Amino acid sequence: MARNARAMQFGICNEIFQGWSLADTFAYAKKAGYDAVEIAPFTITKHVTDLPPGERTKIRDAAARAGIAISGLHWVLVQTEGMYLTHPEAAVRARTAGYFVDLVDCCADVGGTRIIVGSPKQRSLMEGVSYQQAWEWATGVFGDAVKRAEDRGVVICFEPLAPSETNFVNTAAEGRRFAAQFASPAMSIILDVKAMSSEGKPVPQIIRESANRFAYFHANDVNLKGPGFGDVDFVPIAAALREVGYKGMVSVEVFKFDEGPEAIATRSREYLKKAFGE
Repeated sequence: MARNARAMQFGICNEIFQGWSLADTFAYAKKAGYDAVEIAPFTITKHVTDLPPGERTKIRDAAARAGIAISGLHWVLVQTEGMYLTHPEAAVRARTAGYFVDLVDCCADVGGTRIIVGSPKQRSLMEGVSYQQAWEWATGVFGDAVKRAEDRGVVICFEPLAPSETNFVNTAAEGRRFAAQFASPAMSIILDVKAMSSEGKPVPQIIRESANRFAYFHANDVNLKGPGFGDVDFVPIAAALREVGYKGMVSVEVFKFDEGPEAIATRSREYLKKAFGE
């Protein structure tokens, strides 16, 4: 498949490059054959509100100089304090709601178009909170952010996660139902291979069931490493993505960095080229 004919693009998350500057990360990701870098805000600041306009412009310009895109932000509540999607206290939820508006602005300012919302530790049901109550509270948290995202060309992607990580929204079906409430192109879900592997049904089946209802894709393995570093076969996954007409980002996200950033980035990209028939 000719590179310029690819419907999908390929990205990688920047926290893999621990201790690297963003400029060096952008340069290496480009060299390794990626189209974009996905940024975890905690790698550059504790709160995005501490990142002034000038610094956001510098990040955007650094990516442009490297010839690579910034796909968006993820791990967005890591190292923040006092944020919780399903907290019983209205003040906590209000603070979290305001921060998601700030995240939308930051994402757009650095040139990104997607915000990935995993945040298992900030969404799990607290003692005495029912699932339905948590659902209503979390829905309320995103209201203003979705409106701002519509204005700024950003899509908020809620991430279904395994029961081992959280007890709130564990399947793609639940995630689709959560996002559908907003009836907005600015609210969708992300599909993550590691997370989908906990559902007890084939990953390609989940992709087909989610056709046209997800806006981002994380490529990883159940062993918490990159694609090609474990037993997950991405060939049928790639086929399912093509079948449903997915034209978005396939972004490498890993949680174990044993092999080092260069090996993770290079080997993951080479494996994805083979799996996707490039």
